[in-house]
Amino acid sequence: MRIAVSVSEKEKEKGAASPYFQALLAAGAAATEIALVSASDAARVRPGDYDGVLFTGGEDVDPAFYGEDKQYESVHDHRPRDQFEFSLLERALARRVPILGICRGVQMINVKFGGTLFQDMKEDAEPQLEHRQTDLGKSRQEATHSVLVTDSESSLGTIVRGACRVNSLHHQAIKRLGRGLKVTARSEDGFVEAVESAEEYPFLMAVQWHPEEMVNNSAEQREIFVRFIAKCREGVKRDATSSGRR
Repeated sequence: MRIAVSVSEKEKEKGAASPYFQALLAAGAAATEIALVSASDAARVRPGDYDGVLFTGGEDVDPAFYGEDKQYESVHDHRPRDQFEFSLLERALARRVPILGICRGVQMINVKFGGTLFQDMKEDAEPQLEHRQTDLGKSRQEATHSVLVTDSESSLGTIVRGACRVNSLHHQAIKRLGRGLKVTARSEDGFVEAVESAEEYPFLMAVQWHPEEMVNNSAEQREIFVRFIAKCREGVKRDATSSGRR
């Protein structure tokens, strides 16, 4: 099994120290099964070599991809990463491999499915909660608000029963939901916090918070990665069985 973890150039420099890498290890993946990739790897990344893809946090998605001009100085995009990840996502969907999105990941996936974003929540939507907890002096690992599961039959709904406490480190959020996605959790003040595929798919889950920062103190957050890895392994076994029958 091999999992591609799409990260920013800065995050890739952390190597095995990256929280995303460590979260996958904590959930049962081996170090040799994890590959951090970024836009600079575009020419040599072969999607067919991976059995699952994790799209992580980082820069904002260029608003041009959802038909808008950049409205605020707080928007910091990186178009090469957008192009790299849109291509990687498209090919992962075509191969029906498991997909997990975190923070920017849920936003990028929503845009790829034709949705839009609040470019800056405080400017566009007046949230009742502080969704960027570092502005409150809180650590990334600390839970700061609750998310409410809105679909108990979803993959997330089988992990989180009703609600859970999460960290919050974003200034953007889903505005219009992309076609083919369904909302599976919302924040206490109504913002989309998790989405999944609305159609039959092996595993497509994306969350707005950062479960990788909470795997050591939350069984629910660790279970998100456990389920993702399990689905990746299932796909490998299924492909091996299919090849053996030919």
